[in-house]
Amino acid sequence: MDKNGHADVTEVPYRSSAGAPPGVEVLAFADLVARARGHGVDPYSPVRVAFHELITVRTGTLCCSLDFTDHELTEGDWLWARPGQIHQFRSDLTSAEGTVVLFQPGFLDTTTAEVARVDQYFPYRPLTPSGAAGDALRNTLGLLDSEYHGLGGLPLEAHVEVLRHLLAAPVLHLAHQQAAAGDESDDGTGTEAFRRFQQAVERGYARSHRVDDYARDLGYSVRTLTRATRDAAGCGAKRFIDNRVLLEAKRLLVHTDLSAGVIAERVGIPEGTVFTKFFRKLAGETPTAFRDSSTTHGRVRRARSAGQ
Repeated sequence: MDKNGHADVTEVPYRSSAGAPPGVEVLAFADLVARARGHGVDPYSPVRVAFHELITVRTGTLCCSLDFTDHELTEGDWLWARPGQIHQFRSDLTSAEGTVVLFQPGFLDTTTAEVARVDQYFPYRPLTPSGAAGDALRNTLGLLDSEYHGLGGLPLEAHVEVLRHLLAAPVLHLAHQQAAAGDESDDGTGTEAFRRFQQAVERGYARSHRVDDYARDLGYSVRTLTRATRDAAGCGAKRFIDNRVLLEAKRLLVHTDLSAGVIAERVGIPEGTVFTKFFRKLAGETPTAFRDSSTTHGRVRRARSAGQ
């Protein structure tokens, strides 16, 4: 609850399944459905999880959304959902075959987390590594899956350490593929400027929507931030801030019963009418229409799931 008694965003915490090692799980799609229901979670409802999900499809097609962007994953595709994002499976998980790796923040060692930039900005688009890169990911996932499901006589502590090291391989490969796809550069002042800007926006989007404020605080010119953001995220710095504000507004509309006026205050827009205009301009519909359509879609999907 917030200070006014409204229901706040509910995160799905990481809870280890019975018999699973702490901090990580490697599941087939059908097993993910059983896990979710065993924890009292609708596997097809939008959720804001507090852990990482690496999703890859082996056969068939899997439809899902990540922070309200729809994706269709087919053979060889990977999608990395990170803590705090709104994620929803939109098609029957049992109609495709694949693997989901769940792991807690902090499970990977510090060096891997830093090199893979697990807490940095990514556009969250699916990846389809091919050739040697695809083979490397399949092989490392196979080793991780084999170790996870076959303890091999190791003590639990040693087993967890082996899993930690094996998980590092696909994570590092995916981070490299993300950079190779042009979603993130490995070096250059523009990249460093964007990383600092993104982190500052994450901390301050509810306080300031002005590029000038971030430029002053970070010691960059507005032009430098705009150029760095366009190179890294495909949009200018102002639009990047607005997109972050819009994303949080959507999350609050879907996952809370807060009024549009209260949500406006939460994201740093003092007037409800200004918020509605801002939302309509960027999303193409009013906050109320977005909430209604999201709620209706969720009810329909849950009804279909119950009838399976």
